[in-house]
Amino acid sequence: MKLKITVDGKLYEVDVEVSEPERAKPGFVPPIGQVRVPASPVAPAPSLAVETVGDETKVCRSPFAGTVSRVEAQVGAKIQPHEVLVVIEAMKMETSITAPAAGKIAKINVAAGDAVKQGQVLIEFE
Repeated sequence: MKLKITVDGKLYEVDVEVSEPERAKPGFVPPIGQVRVPASPVAPAPSLAVETVGDETKVCRSPFAGTVSRVEAQVGAKIQPHEVLVVIEAMKMETSITAPAAGKIAKINVAAGDAVKQGQVLIEFE
């Protein structure tokens, strides 16, 4: 492509090579919430649903996906509110998961090194 440019009053003709293809500009962008995706023959993604339990006050769930660094709790131990139960690492940061209320630990569903997903039950209480 040839371009003509003027620098300090002098006219120059230069050859310019386009290194990247031009990107198509969208003709119409629907408002948020009105995007429609056509049906696809590809199988749907696996469900991100988490297991359900009868009484949510009797479980401690992972607030995000990560890897269990340490399990501080023990089955049968009596715990107090805000006591550290599990430490989860995500994005190079460790986060302590604490007890929501006083109680007794009935079951521990994870071990150090386990990958957990958001909403997964970590600890069950009596």
